[in-house]
Amino acid sequence: MNLLATIGASLSARVDRAGYVLNLLVRAVGYLPRLGRRWRFLLDTAFNAGVRSLPVTMVVAAFAGAILAMQTGIELRRFGDTAVLGTITALSMCREMGPFITAVILAATVGSSIAAELGTMQVSDEIAALEVMSVDPVDYLVLPRVVAMAIMCPTLTVLSNLVGIYGGSVIAEHNLGVSSSLYWLSAREALTSSATLLPKEVYVGLLKAVVFGIAIATVSCAAGLRASGGALGVGLAVQAAVRNSVILIIVLGFIVTWFFYFLAG
Repeated sequence: MNLLATIGASLSARVDRAGYVLNLLVRAVGYLPRLGRRWRFLLDTAFNAGVRSLPVTMVVAAFAGAILAMQTGIELRRFGDTAVLGTITALSMCREMGPFITAVILAATVGSSIAAELGTMQVSDEIAALEVMSVDPVDYLVLPRVVAMAIMCPTLTVLSNLVGIYGGSVIAEHNLGVSSSLYWLSAREALTSSATLLPKEVYVGLLKAVVFGIAIATVSCAAGLRASGGALGVGLAVQAAVRNSVILIIVLGFIVTWFFYFLAG
């Protein structure tokens, strides 16, 4: 019975945390008409998420594209079909690798920063002071961060895709014997052969990036707002924010891919 009680308490706590995150997101969406009052905080968060995270995101994306091209090219070379290397690299980066890499980096950098900032405000009673002054922390603190991440994550993803494809072209030309012109021709054909404005791989990847950005911001804000216990509590909040964000990135990425490629066709 003690074991069942422990399991039940653990499940109840997890459901409570998930409900808190969803409630926070719904409340933030409800405050969207008041976003014009939060432009300063929105731009600050966008700067932190976009400009400060840009160097590390580009470095990781370049090596990710290079690794993807190398591993794929080694197998394609065995069958004498390296001409499609640009197609595979471009579609893989736009569909999965670009959004995933960008989101994980933002979770580790921006998400942890958001959780630490709001956690420090929570344990030092600054959040309580805002509530005493009739200022809703969701409107004042959460909304601009969620919107900024929803904008900057897909923006960085576009750059990650381009840099990753370029990194693959370097490996293709110097290590796999694929000419640069052939690589870029196949990559361009793969990304422009759709009858719609954007091929499916591109808009699905960008949609993933938007979902990832919203998830990271909401989870990180929730972790910070629920912090307690001084400096140790802030550290645990940061840990929980990064851990839960990465788990959500993987789960949501699977759900979006399943919906567009299996359910919706």
